[in-house]
Amino acid sequence: MDTIKNTLVLGLLKEIISIFNEASPYLLFGFLIAGFLHIYLQPDFIAKHLGQGKIKPVLLAALFGVPLPLCSCGVIPAALALDKKGANKGAVLSFLISTPQSGVDSIALTYALIDLPMTIIRPIAAFLTAAAAGIITNFTEKDHKKNNLSPEACVIDDCCKVEECPPEEHKHHHSFLEKIRFGLRFAFVDLLADIAQWLLIGIILAGIISYFIPVSFITQHLSGGIFSMLIMLAAGIPLYICAAASTPIAAALIAKGVSPGTALVFLLSGPATNIATILVIGKTLGKKATALYLGSIAVCSIGLGIFVDYLYFYFMIVPATSIVSHEHGSGVILKSMASGILFVLIIVALYKEWKKKKNAVTQSRHH
Repeated sequence: MDTIKNTLVLGLLKEIISIFNEASPYLLFGFLIAGFLHIYLQPDFIAKHLGQGKIKPVLLAALFGVPLPLCSCGVIPAALALDKKGANKGAVLSFLISTPQSGVDSIALTYALIDLPMTIIRPIAAFLTAAAAGIITNFTEKDHKKNNLSPEACVIDDCCKVEECPPEEHKHHHSFLEKIRFGLRFAFVDLLADIAQWLLIGIILAGIISYFIPVSFITQHLSGGIFSMLIMLAAGIPLYICAAASTPIAAALIAKGVSPGTALVFLLSGPATNIATILVIGKTLGKKATALYLGSIAVCSIGLGIFVDYLYFYFMIVPATSIVSHEHGSGVILKSMASGILFVLIIVALYKEWKKKKNAVTQSRHH
């Protein structure tokens, strides 16, 4: 009995660490982008292009997200930065969907491992899914952000008020290194502290789900059709898998006889969702936005999957796959280094957050 328990615990721990290793480089990159957005994107610019209107901001956010190589965890800090800067809910949700579903790396990998039609279809499907989710959200959800945000003080050190200091003059107040240093502090201290707890909980839950529903189950028990698409959707939503890592699995599915449409369902639902992302979206954007996020991905994935199967059948396209291993020793080392750095940053962020709450409780007692 003890041996079974030890095997179970070790297996779960190994799966959780594996997911953390996979997510870490993308998360670090996502936080870097968040820091960059915080420093260089002014609230009035975001409000103008991603805050005003129900359709245009969504389309721009979806289009912006398609080429970015970020996973569903890595996109969270970048999306939260847009949210804090004034982007409306639909635009944030659109960015959250299109970014992990696609990316220049996964598009190139799709061409290498599957075929040209799927390479073209994948980013288009990501854009359409993201656009649908964002537009539905903006037409059904009330966004309490002010579309016309007033100018804010300098985000670095309150050196001046924007209304008293024109942007052309203010941009010379701080050196490039000062801006980078502040951006890194915002991303890896302030923003990370906001989501660190939920991120860890989500990754642990994703590890548990992945351990009990391994990818090998998906590749062995799905043959195609609407039933297989539904199973693929149910399995793909809670699992953590990035767009690049999902591509060889999709190629393996097609090689085993699964239809391209069924594989597309996995390519859209797997990278776009996981427990960690769902928890963070629920905390920051609300339950209704989370339901719209999941519902849009589910409906669009199935609908696009059926349509793609029809296209392949109508034009008599025979799916071509080339299964190769894309993991190298250097990649493993990079992921291990990234996960070590991220783990330390999370522990530091959690400690600071705990200390801040403790000080707040102490001060309230004294008053």
